[in-house]
Amino acid sequence: MSLTVVRDKETGVATVTLDRADKHNAITLDMARRLTETWQEFRYDDEVRAVVVTGAGTRAFCTGIDRSAEVPQPSSPYTIDDPLVAIGPKANDLWKPVVAAVEGMACGGAFYLLGEAEFLVAGEGATFFDPHTTYGMVSAFETIHMAQKMPFGEVARMALMGTAERISAHRAYETGLVSELTEPGGALDAARRAAAVVAAYPTAAVQGTVRALWSAKEAARAQALAHAPHLVTLGNLPPERQSELFTRRTRGFRTR
Repeated sequence: MSLTVVRDKETGVATVTLDRADKHNAITLDMARRLTETWQEFRYDDEVRAVVVTGAGTRAFCTGIDRSAEVPQPSSPYTIDDPLVAIGPKANDLWKPVVAAVEGMACGGAFYLLGEAEFLVAGEGATFFDPHTTYGMVSAFETIHMAQKMPFGEVARMALMGTAERISAHRAYETGLVSELTEPGGALDAARRAAAVVAAYPTAAVQGTVRALWSAKEAARAQALAHAPHLVTLGNLPPERQSELFTRRTRGFRTR
């Protein structure tokens, strides 16, 4: 399934690893299902009091859904099947704190996970970008998730510039997306240390604090996510046109 879950009973921290380093930890349909199951399992596991989510290797945290995944869509223009919509902890009603450890690239569908983490720790070589518009796709769910983490102008620029720009770890730290920078390769250890501190506190108080934090933006976020499927249906190019743009993609980009 290419998803690894390790529970540390001593600290109360579970580490969830997207384990497809050779594919930049792109998410398959099996991985998406397993992520949903994992968050739901944690709801009933009292030994897990905090979670770290990361990607294997140092080249990428995650580059979104695997492009080879076949996702049949209903014929109705009013519905869309998004296999990533339930891969995050909040989508599964999990209110135990989640810390994301990011090394390398984090883009596109990775934001479903990053957007539902309490905070991010990143190695200095991490970069963030959103390729959707470049390939004729609407960045809806991704942009809405990241709008909870970044200033409006930063989210807008990232989404609209597509593959032409990447946000450096330092810029992400300056704008508040990343809460701690580490040396390359050090994000996971730093995230685990932070998670272990939180996991040592009374769990009801911790989960109540997480729930309170999310309630501050919950109404606006829920309303925005309700619009997302319709915007995707209306604005996405047909799959064959997306593929054509993808095969013609250029490799050049600016990191800021």
